[in-house]
Formats: sequence, structure tokens, C-alpha cells
Amino acid sequence: ISGVEEIISTSIEGFSTIQVEFDFSVSPTEALRKVKDKVDAAKSDKDFPTDLPTDPTVQEMNFAELIPIMNINLSGDFSMDQLKEYDEYLEDEIEKVPEISKVDIRGIQDKEIEISVDLYKMEISKISFNDIAMAIQNENMTISGGDLLENGIRRNVRIIGEFKSAKEIEDIIVKQENEDIVYLRDIANVSFREQEKQSYAREFSQPVVMLDVTKRGGENLINASTQIDKIIAEAQEDYFPSNLYISKTNDQTNDTKTMVADLENSIILGIILVVVVLLFFLGIRNALFVGIAIPLSM
Repeated sequence: ISGVEEIISTSIEGFSTIQVEFDFSVSPTEALRKVKDKVDAAKSDKDFPTDLPTDPTVQEMNFAELIPIMNINLSGDFSMDQLKEYDEYLEDEIEKVPEISKVDIRGIQDKEIEISVDLYKMEISKISFNDIAMAIQNENMTISGGDLLENGIRRNVRIIGEFKSAKEIEDIIVKQENEDIVYLRDIANVSFREQEKQSYAREFSQPVVMLDVTKRGGENLINASTQIDKIIAEAQEDYFPSNLYISKTNDQTNDTKTMVADLENSIILGIILVVVVLLFFLGIRNALFVGIAIPLSM
């Protein structure tokens, strides 16, 4: 492919990636099209394997959308469930901003049901892990109950059998033999708990619930930050309790504003220097004329 600078191939068990890097003469849209054309040509070759689990996919990697532009941290004297509720509110509001591509929550885990089986009791009852799994699967099921004709309208009826509490799971009958019933609670403890931790969020060594805010590629960072600040201010005024502490870290907006300010200062100093130099050679009238013309031309 013309314009390719480097090709990097990475393979692990059951998975392979090929990273193609182009020079700046090729636009991202054109590069994506070229790679897709080559992949389609390779797939149409008779020697290309036809038993792959999934077809090859081609996608553009935009590094601007891989790194969050800021982290929003929520902390205070609240339970993790309450902090998660406040975080989800901010997540929904911030994702409405056109410049934002996604918002991820870190530092909190979803809930799950844990079934701790007593192996000794299970062996005595002659029950296997498969018996327990099948009993839970068969009970946690929503099935169709057929159609019901009512006032000339045929309605579909569903029988909802999904679990709503840990108590319902405990009452599952795992085995019934010779009028001897074994409930799940007889051989296991059922509890509702957090999943195994997969992410941690800390601020000044204290646990927080964090939002990773990622911007769309090519969008205005300062406009996005301004809208997010407005959302946070409105949430603090109308929705959040007064003792909820909210902070922003790793905010790239500050660096951008500093760069813009430095650029403005450099432009102003450059104009002043040009006017001073022209003052010695062209006189004050012509020097001021050129000094005014420079910013107008920009």
C-alpha cells in the first residue's frame, strides 16, 4: 500500500493484530479505505481460511479518543452505592455533550450473587455442581405462556421467573428423591456482594468514585470542559448534597489554556518588537501602520 511507513504484527493464542502506520501524506479516511480494500482482497483468496471464529475487522485508532481529558472524583461520607448513583447521574449528563465520546466509571464494582457451597454437605446429599447450576438456570427463566384473546386483541403472555432476591435463590429445590427435598440453602450460603475488584480509584490515598471523560477526536477541548463545569455546578446546586466533595484531576484543559496564553503573549511581544524595529527605519507613522496591519491580517 502506498504511503505505509511501518507494519507491526502482534499474535497471541487465538488472536492476532496488525498495526499499519501511514505517513502524513495519506488522510485517515483514505488509509482506512486502502486497508479495508486489501483485507477484502485477502478474504476473497482461495487460500484464506474459512473456519475463523470471526471475520477480520479494520478500525481506525485515534489516540485522542484513547486518553481521558479529565478525571472527575466524587467522595464524602456516603456509601459506595450512593456515590455510584451520583456518578451515574453525572455520566448521563456529560455524555449528552456533543464533544464527549464516552464516560467510564472507575473505583466501584457491580453486584453479584455468591453461592458458597459446602462440599461435605454436597457429597452427603450426592449432589454435583452441575445439579446446582441446572437447578438455578431452570428456575431463573422467563417463558412464554401463549396468547390471550381479549376484546378482539390477541396479547402475548409471559411468565416471568427471574430472581429478584437472594432469598428466592436459597429456596430453590436442587434435589427431590423419595419425598426427601434438598434446598439450596441446605448445602450452600447465598449472599449478595460486590464483584471482584477490577479497578481502583484513589485521591490523596483516599478511595473515591471516578469518572474518566474522553473527548471525540477533533472536537474543541475548552468548549467541552466549559460545558462539563456547568453540568457539575448545576448538579451541585440542584441534585447533589452539600457535603459531597467533587474534584477534577488530570485536566488537560489547563495545559491547553496555558499554551494558548503563551501563544497570545508571544504574538503580542512579536508585534511590539516589529513596531520598535520599524520605528527606527520607517518612522512612527509607518511603524504604527504596520503594527496595526499585522494582527488584522491574522
